[in-house]
Amino acid sequence: MTKCDKGFTLAFRFLMAWTFLYAASHQTFDPSFTIVGFLKTTKTFHSLFAIFTTPAIAPVFSFLVAWGHLLIGLSLLVGLFTRLSAAFGIMLMGVYWMAHMDFPFIENRNNFLIDFHIVYAFVLAWLIAHRGGIVLGLDSWAGKLPIVRNNALLRWVTGAA
Repeated sequence: MTKCDKGFTLAFRFLMAWTFLYAASHQTFDPSFTIVGFLKTTKTFHSLFAIFTTPAIAPVFSFLVAWGHLLIGLSLLVGLFTRLSAAFGIMLMGVYWMAHMDFPFIENRNNFLIDFHIVYAFVLAWLIAHRGGIVLGLDSWAGKLPIVRNNALLRWVTGAA
């Protein structure tokens, strides 16, 4: 990996960490946070997302979204299990992209099929492909642990060679 690749990888990791941590700062410790308002306005996939707005399911998924943002952000910030966090981040970006869709527009008429959620998903994919956590992150340290060296899944999650 060149110095330029390392620089972009570290910058992308920190930028995405900030994105998730900032979202979490509005959600995780706010007892009134709920996904219901966001999902009730969906258009293209309304019947899919309406399921998650029911009183029995909404609190569970609100908790998962808020804490998911926090855990993904912290993981990216310290560079531990970066590939796993980035994969979950890509999944969330796909869900948010679909939730904002009023086909063929995303969120508003200025975004034809593509919006920032797709860009974020590609940045997260870069972090997976370039083993983002080994660049000044704890994945480099974790990859040297015997439990990680002896487990193929953990080697992939940490980006250990």
